[in-house]
Amino acid sequence: MRFLEGNNDGEFSLTKNFVGDNIPDYAILSHTWGEDIEEVTFQDLKDGTGKSKAGYKKIRFCGEQAGQDGIQYFWVDTCCIDKSNNTEPAGAINSMFRWYRDANKCYVYLSDVSASTSKLLAPTSVQFFSLEGERLGDKKTLEQRIHQITNIPIAALRGTPLTQFDVEERLLWAEVRQTTHGEDKAYSMLGIFDVYMPLIYGEGREHAFKRLRKEIQNSLTENEPHLPDPQSRNCIQDLRVTDPREDKERIEDMKGGLLQDSYQWIFKHADFHKWRNDEQGRVLWIKGNPGKGKTMLLCGMINEMSALTRLKDKSATTLLSFFFCQATDSRINNAVAVLRGLIYLLVDQQPSLLSHVRKKYDHAGKGLFEDANAWVALSEVFTSILQDPGLNNTYLIIDALDECAAGLPKLLDFIVQKSSVSPRVKWVISSRNWPDIEERLERAGHMMRLCLELNQQSVSAAVSTYIEHKTLQLADQKNYDDRTRVAVLQHLVSNANDTFLWVALVCENLKNVPRWKTLAKLNEFPPGLDSLYQRMMSQICNSDDVDLCKQILAITSIVYRPITLTEITSFVKTLENMADDHESLVVIIGLCGSFLVLRETTVYFVHQSAKDFLLKEASNDIFPSGTNDTHHTIFSRSLQVMSRTLRRDIYSLSAPGISIDQVKPPDPDLLDAARYSCLYWIDHLLDCITKGNTMNNFKDGGSVYSFLCQSFLYWLEALSLMRSLSDGILMIRKLENWLQADESPDLLAFVHDAKKFALYNRSVIEQAPLQLYCSALVFSPEKSIVKVTFDKDIPSWIPRKSNVQAHWSAALQTLEGHSRLVTSVAFSPDGKQVVSGSHDKTVRLWDAATEAVLQTLEGHSNAVTSVAFSPDSKQVISGSHDKTVRLWDAGTGAALQTLEGHSNAVTFVAFSPDGKQVVSGSYDKTVRLWDATTGAAFQTLEGHSGPVTSVAFSPDSKQVVSGSHDKTVQLWDAGTGAALQTLEGYSGAVSSVAFSPDGKQVVSGFYDKTVRLWDSGTGAALRTLEGHLDWVSSVAFSPDGKQVVSGSHDKTVRLWDASTGAALQTLEGHSNVATSVAFSPDGKQVVSGSYDKTVRLWDALTRPALQTLEAHSDWVSSVAFSPDGKQIVSGSYDNTVRLWDVSTGAAFQMLEGHSDWVSSVAFSPDSKQVVSGSYDNTVQLWDALTGAALQTLEGHSYTVTSVAFSPDGKQVVSGSYDNTVQLWDASTGAALRTLEGHLDGVSSVAFSPDGKQVVSGSYDNTVRLWDASTGAALQTLEAHSDWVSSTAFSPDGKLLPTLHVSNDWLVEGITKILWLPTNYRPTCKAVLDEIVVLGHSSGSISFFQIKQGRKLIM
Repeated sequence: MRFLEGNNDGEFSLTKNFVGDNIPDYAILSHTWGEDIEEVTFQDLKDGTGKSKAGYKKIRFCGEQAGQDGIQYFWVDTCCIDKSNNTEPAGAINSMFRWYRDANKCYVYLSDVSASTSKLLAPTSVQFFSLEGERLGDKKTLEQRIHQITNIPIAALRGTPLTQFDVEERLLWAEVRQTTHGEDKAYSMLGIFDVYMPLIYGEGREHAFKRLRKEIQNSLTENEPHLPDPQSRNCIQDLRVTDPREDKERIEDMKGGLLQDSYQWIFKHADFHKWRNDEQGRVLWIKGNPGKGKTMLLCGMINEMSALTRLKDKSATTLLSFFFCQATDSRINNAVAVLRGLIYLLVDQQPSLLSHVRKKYDHAGKGLFEDANAWVALSEVFTSILQDPGLNNTYLIIDALDECAAGLPKLLDFIVQKSSVSPRVKWVISSRNWPDIEERLERAGHMMRLCLELNQQSVSAAVSTYIEHKTLQLADQKNYDDRTRVAVLQHLVSNANDTFLWVALVCENLKNVPRWKTLAKLNEFPPGLDSLYQRMMSQICNSDDVDLCKQILAITSIVYRPITLTEITSFVKTLENMADDHESLVVIIGLCGSFLVLRETTVYFVHQSAKDFLLKEASNDIFPSGTNDTHHTIFSRSLQVMSRTLRRDIYSLSAPGISIDQVKPPDPDLLDAARYSCLYWIDHLLDCITKGNTMNNFKDGGSVYSFLCQSFLYWLEALSLMRSLSDGILMIRKLENWLQADESPDLLAFVHDAKKFALYNRSVIEQAPLQLYCSALVFSPEKSIVKVTFDKDIPSWIPRKSNVQAHWSAALQTLEGHSRLVTSVAFSPDGKQVVSGSHDKTVRLWDAATEAVLQTLEGHSNAVTSVAFSPDSKQVISGSHDKTVRLWDAGTGAALQTLEGHSNAVTFVAFSPDGKQVVSGSYDKTVRLWDATTGAAFQTLEGHSGPVTSVAFSPDSKQVVSGSHDKTVQLWDAGTGAALQTLEGYSGAVSSVAFSPDGKQVVSGFYDKTVRLWDSGTGAALRTLEGHLDWVSSVAFSPDGKQVVSGSHDKTVRLWDASTGAALQTLEGHSNVATSVAFSPDGKQVVSGSYDKTVRLWDALTRPALQTLEAHSDWVSSVAFSPDGKQIVSGSYDNTVRLWDVSTGAAFQMLEGHSDWVSSVAFSPDSKQVVSGSYDNTVQLWDALTGAALQTLEGHSYTVTSVAFSPDGKQVVSGSYDNTVQLWDASTGAALRTLEGHLDGVSSVAFSPDGKQVVSGSYDNTVRLWDASTGAALQTLEAHSDWVSSTAFSPDGKLLPTLHVSNDWLVEGITKILWLPTNYRPTCKAVLDEIVVLGHSSGSISFFQIKQGRKLIM
């Protein structure tokens, strides 16, 4: 480096080049370059000229300022680089970041914050000066303003390693930079990414950035990490709905084992050989009537074929995946489960295929496999697997398509479509002879049919072999003589009708016939399945246990999944005391005439045809009062078992903060008997017929109301432990929708409150089940019905709870997931989904009912600014800072089109109401119209003189309205592109525009904090809505046109009456700017997005009671206890200090006098005075009793960051951004001494307990100890790697408080005890003995008492 240094004559000259490790201390100047003729060059200084140039003033300023800071050398880019040297400028630019990083001081001249990102991020000490050389502040004191101007995150300004910010985010920091040469915008980022590249002036900005990106990618590739194994394991575990290999084993076991000779015929069949060997044979469909052995045939095929695949031979290249559908098992009777099972086995054999799943799983998590869009997402994943170039020959086998109860048409269409993808992939499928299956499969051009009825000889031979096998088994078990054995064999052969199932059922029945009765009973087994089933049913009806068997068959026929032996005892009164007597239960299931079989402890139907028979042919026998009566029985018995079983902390976990991942069910599991009931009791209730005793359940005081009042929280706990809370929320919604306010007002009120309780606390209940009784109850509104009902369940170690709002706010849900600010939100027209766009470059689709993330759409290379649904809800459109508009498939998340044409960031996008067009607005000052089908651009609307901020179509799609920073609103003809009207004369830029549903009005939001309504036909202003405290960011009409919603930088969402302009509601909850708002299609909800990274859903209909909680009006910056523990003092960004009564939580004094933010507060030792420090550079002393201002201590030149009293109350110490610590006389206000030595701002100060020393922490990363009487520096403690935020002396012989806040939890020691919801996360805190006080960004203060001792849930 070459520097400047001062001469004896007061002028400056160049030094020699310093190289290597010999670089001295130096200061560096950041400034805006003037015209070339104004700047002093290297040659000017070498020739002794240039002093008359305007730029010399900057050099003189830098030299003088460096001298004042004790620095001999300084560097200015205009004159310290020899531009006549071909290589020096390139080397300097590539080294610039390092040079600024290593500088002792960086002076920013004229406070040109946007001049250089590197110059803001690299140096540790950055100071800003005005044109006159007046110091304006430094990087820390001005960080908020720098952040607002540059978009550089505060964490980056504070020194967080730049590698922690992604590439696109860092590139975005250069957007505000103005450079003389376009290429310099890219070159200025070299240090930010720690890459080198040669400079090529003249290549243009785009090419320079292209080269920069290539260098960045090369740098990243060198250190690219492998996929983390834990995440892959989690993905596989969540993918697994079942292991098809285990299902196969279970099925074979239930059917008495697989007989090899019964399936060998298939491998000799011509159709099988043609399918296997002919490239055109893609699908083999094996079809036949019930009981023909299709499932066991496929089991045999799998056994034989797997030997040559990776299922059995890890060195093989061929894959084999299979799935068995079973209608009686809800886990495996749907199309989604089929895809999950097939993918699971494929990934197990070829792990590289997991990458296709991970692309979606890494964003959606487990919801990828379970939410409403699981089919479309998984079908896309499966398609990409089939197209993987690394996939070799693959066999896919699906059994019993007719038992796919949900999504069968989609699954059939999928098989037809994908069977033509590749000759390497071959399918085997089986089903009954159903015409609708045949109709859909006919479209498969490469399909072969193998009908079992048309292969009678082969099937008959197989059944005969099976009969011989089963007869020998029976003869052996029952000790038949030859005569009996032959008679059984002949009867089976004569009547089997080539049906395996008939043979199996008869043999199962013969097991229970005494040997001596066998011959007499044989003729009682008629041929044909239905006849056999009827005989079995008659046998049950004539037995001593007829009522018990009918109850069991009725229940097993209508439950929503196979139930366990323990669960069945909950629904049959006769069995209710037999839950532990599995041996007897097995015998009882055996009494049900072979309709049912057991696999371990779960009860299944022997075959789907058996269930079909009971529901269709034997319905009058097992449902004498109809199925509704059985539904009611299951419902009422479910309430009984849940009331009897569920309780607080059912697993005896005790620890309030225990994570769901740490929970291990006890053995025996106390939830076993109630598990089914917890998941389905509401479904069975709603399936009851609405009459008599059923309706009584819905009455106030009825069984449902009683259960909820007694066990609602315990039910939620059980659902959390079962990881099924989302199912519970859906059940609550179902119940709420069914209830009538005029018939059961109390029950409806409870259920409505329960829904809000569950939605508001969903996150913590899922993560930590026992926080139901802590956080969920503590932070729910005082008048919440659930809270009032279960107040007794709040642990006794929280004797005092913070004051909370009286009623639920309009906020329904908070959707968290975006990693950066949310810019845009919208409801789908069908109201089922919400879409959001974010600066994290993603678009997310959410389930509006359950909060689940349905899709994460990735593809934009920069921040997403705007999102919208198509009118049919099938597509999503997004606009981005990357200058593109993208169209996405809302079902699959697939990118459909990228619309390119804008020359700057896209700010807003929308579909036309007819779905045929897309409109976009941009920073390039234009509005563009696009064909939504082809993506072709057919209109560019020019006329705005500033960036276009918002666009919208009229309801008839014939007009477009746009708003702009040029303070105008324009109306355009969508067909011709002609400008129709220009509305101007406003005092602020236009931020948002929208048409009313009838097209007669337009609403617009403005930077002047107003919302305006005007006539779209005449342009006449109708009314101005005022109330927001900062500029309006987004506006929208309700679907009926009667209301307007607006979001603002004041963090609120407001609802207005569109006809009168009256303010209806102010929705508060966001902790940062509300960027985007929209109504749901039914007008009942509002969605909003925010800089706080969240999406919120609000109730737009209810008008919550007016609630007033005493609070500051802005961020609470500091809180402290009085030494006697009776009071709390708080300081706030609203410029005030407040005093609070600890016993009541009431505020009783507001101390006003500071002219800027209050940063620090403290009490005097006798609790009679308060001291406060402020951004107005002063320290104030106050009378704590009267609130009177006693002293204003002036002397600091910058923000006062920290204040404290001495132990005797005679002195006050203060720290400041001016790098000093000041000691003051508390009675006179006189400055006693100034302690200097810190190299950067002081962040924290405190006296030692004996008052003899002062400790201070600083942004220079050091802690210093001082002699309080002399001001002498005693020690400098250097160990911190970042700035010191707080300092304190340890009281003699006492432990520091163990209560603290960590990662959204109130923690004691290392134990989590109370989760803090979003609105209660603190900006500051104070702890005294058992009392915890938290200050919040909303301006409120929370008080808690946490008793000492063990924290248990009991």
